[in-house]
Amino acid sequence: MGSGAGRGKFKGKPTGRRHFSTPEEMAAGTSDKPLSFKRDAKEEEQNDEDESEEEEESEDESLKKKGTQGVIEVENPNLVKIKNLKVKDVDLDRPAELSRREREEIEKQRAHERYIKLQEQGKTEQSKKDLERLALIRQQRLEAAKKREEEKAAKESKKVDARK
Repeated sequence: MGSGAGRGKFKGKPTGRRHFSTPEEMAAGTSDKPLSFKRDAKEEEQNDEDESEEEEESEDESLKKKGTQGVIEVENPNLVKIKNLKVKDVDLDRPAELSRREREEIEKQRAHERYIKLQEQGKTEQSKKDLERLALIRQQRLEAAKKREEEKAAKESKKVDARK
């Protein structure tokens, strides 16, 4: 694939091209690539020394800094610090602190229970309206039942009069 070849819309970047060394280049030692990817013994020893020095420095600090934390020392007020509690320091008698959502949920449940209790006692506006409606319906049913009884009595009296 030459650089002037028509390859369509997407053209490869120069970093995308691969160069494979031939066995002759590898044998002659003219290849840019190493024969193996293992580090030399000298490089490994040097890296080990560097790591040991870094470990000594990190022991002094006792906390590893991540990212840019080691660069700038700033007290972040929004940062939540992890508190490690020991077993002897834990108070089992103290109630656990609830999150905002949990607190709101509990308050909502309590308010609902209070409302239901008041409704059963007939102290809420809705329960008062319901009770008025029920009283009106009972009154209408009683009147309707009386009318039916009167009509029945009237029919029976007509039957009795008709037989005589």
